Amino acid sequence: TLDKQKPVSAVMYSYLHYDHFNKRDVTQIGNKTRYLVPMGFASHFSQNHYKITEMDWFTSTSVEQATLHFVPAHHFNSRIWVPFLYDDTNETLWGGWLVEEAGKTLFFAGDTGYSQHFKDIYTQFGEIDICLIPIASYFHEQHETWYRYVHTRPEDAIAAANDLKCKVTTPWGYGNASWQMGDHSSHSPLFRLLKMLKTLKTDSQFIILNEGDTISL
Repeated sequence: TLDKQKPVSAVMYSYLHYDHFNKRDVTQIGNKTRYLVPMGFASHFSQNHYKITEMDWFTSTSVEQATLHFVPAHHFNSRIWVPFLYDDTNETLWGGWLVEEAGKTLFFAGDTGYSQHFKDIYTQFGEIDICLIPIASYFHEQHETWYRYVHTRPEDAIAAANDLKCKVTTPWGYGNASWQMGDHSSHSPLFRLLKMLKTLKTDSQFIILNEGDTISL
């Protein structure tokens, strides 16, 4: 819980959807923490003297000893529950984050579909030590094509890890706390990933973490 955490130097947001940006969480964290957000994001904070830095794709900022880069994702942005039924204006940017510290790199993809942007990120930064790539919410009986357009399937995550030349890849988005948007079960994306890893070639080491697990690399 937040009251047991050490002081937070910065919080990075990837985009506006409710499972990523919860205003109640911001209220709990408070205004002494620095908030790193996509362009156009600041207007969604309440007027409480928050320290907000808006970022464009491939721009960078420093937090203590770390350098943080905001990078592209293949997604969309809105605060509308069902965007494919309504006009989605995408007035706010979205993306992922790449963190550099002490010669090591960590990449958080954010919600994203598979596209050229993974290769573009590799071109900019080179091979990445640890990649956190989503594998869920790619299937929906009525809107499967659209869901796959903005969410990586397990096999797409493997392709992305290859594009980024990730040394270690940890998948996320599945599990008991997931949104299960069209997934057959909370862990069906993980089962599919484990099957795909037997047939698709990758040099990345995939490490599976359950909720609450930690690992030291």
